[in-house]
Amino acid sequence: MKCRHCQTELQHVFLDLGHAPPSNAYLSEQALHAPEVTFPLKLFVCDHCWLVQTEDYARADVLFTSDYAYFSSTSAGWLAHAKAYCEKITRKLALNADSFVIEVASNDGYLLKNFVAAGIPCLGIEPTASTADAAERIGVPVLREFFGTATATALAKQGRTADLICGNNVYAHVPDINDFTHGLRIALKQGGTINLEFPHLKNLIAQNQFDTVYHEHFSYLSLIAVDRIFKAAGLRIFDLEALPTHGGSLRVYGCHADDPRPTADAVFAMLAEEQAFGLQDLAVYRNFQQRADKVKNDFLAFLIEQKRAGKTLAAYGAAAKGNTLMNYAGLKRDLIAFVCDAAQSKQNRFMPGSHIPICHPAELARHKPDWIVILPWNIAAEVAQQQKDAKSWGGRFVVAVPEIKVLP
Repeated sequence: MKCRHCQTELQHVFLDLGHAPPSNAYLSEQALHAPEVTFPLKLFVCDHCWLVQTEDYARADVLFTSDYAYFSSTSAGWLAHAKAYCEKITRKLALNADSFVIEVASNDGYLLKNFVAAGIPCLGIEPTASTADAAERIGVPVLREFFGTATATALAKQGRTADLICGNNVYAHVPDINDFTHGLRIALKQGGTINLEFPHLKNLIAQNQFDTVYHEHFSYLSLIAVDRIFKAAGLRIFDLEALPTHGGSLRVYGCHADDPRPTADAVFAMLAEEQAFGLQDLAVYRNFQQRADKVKNDFLAFLIEQKRAGKTLAAYGAAAKGNTLMNYAGLKRDLIAFVCDAAQSKQNRFMPGSHIPICHPAELARHKPDWIVILPWNIAAEVAQQQKDAKSWGGRFVVAVPEIKVLP
């Protein structure tokens, strides 16, 4: 296999999580009686451009289907994050009724609805019908396809280049990162700005976030790698922000390579920080597997210990990261009876691989489990606050990543 960006032959395994089904491929009851497709879940690191990437097996159209079950609006915290971003970037770029905003992977309209409300023309690009339908119901215009050079060229021919192109947690999801990035350049107006947010590879390694690895994430991104990819596409990163979202993310600001805006000190500082951390040193990548194994083994030991003590266990958050953890640990219903989730699109379905049922959050109060494992640890505080009534029956919350931790 060759690197998706620079075509260097890949030789260095970063992480091997065995075989697993796609993490968002939630199952109906009928589907439980049919064979389930799994793919190898293995990451390589390129020792030339330092892009971390999955082994090529699953196609994007297999992973992002018409009934895609992830809806961004489920999290109140994420909605607040999107609203604050829209207000900030509108002021920063002086966006108005004469501007044009494109969001790539616009999901259910969680972000663009803020521009619609402000009277700023916008367009969402979203290939999954389930989320596109939801966006259109709230007045967000949507182009239903995968983004790349073909889509960008068609928009440019129509005179619909953008003052702002934004993409939250999409850059890691694209199988052809070069085509996608060239598309950003084509669809960007001269003087326009690109904003991409993505989980930071440095945080993944530093905080043992191996459960953020799943097939839908084709790439795991550092600024070192993204800077190279942008430059190869005729773009330049001129600023960035470090964000707390998703366990630590970067928001990069991009522009055409010949844009007169200077490159901020923050960009050079982050490149130096990544180099000092060792993101261009294979030793950092080779040591990660044993750290992931320790998290998995400690989590299993905790569950078994509680089960032997007669305690009951459930989980909250049918998130993709939870599926990675549970499938790597080989969990079934004997250790975790059910998973609750606020998203109606996931309720009354089953977790891929483990086949653990997904229920409405009200099931927690009905069954009163002794332990509630919060699988999306990045919103653990939000979940614990929402489900605080569990304390009335002595229920306790625990997360497994980056280590077993009982919440106060």
